[in-house]
Amino acid sequence: MPEEVLFEDESKRSRAEAAEYLRGVADRLDSGSSVTFERGSESVTVEVPDTVEFEVKIEREGPTDGPKDIGLELELEWPEGAAGEEDGSLSIR
Repeated sequence: MPEEVLFEDESKRSRAEAAEYLRGVADRLDSGSSVTFERGSESVTVEVPDTVEFEVKIEREGPTDGPKDIGLELELEWPEGAAGEEDGSLSIR
């Protein structure tokens, strides 16, 4: 399925800054509000339904004979214009 990137940002942040950003997104999700992502004059607003597909992925990337990077990806996905269905449970410790 082809992918259309509506907004993308990649930047170096401290762990505390990343946590603060994620908290802001989490607060918007928890309140049921739309979530707007902005950078300069570019912005995208999404209406997140009550139920989403939630994916957590931890991966190791890099050359087989060199240093590796560890990545943590959190992804929310839902059908455009529709609410998803609850599918299992996930916890974090």
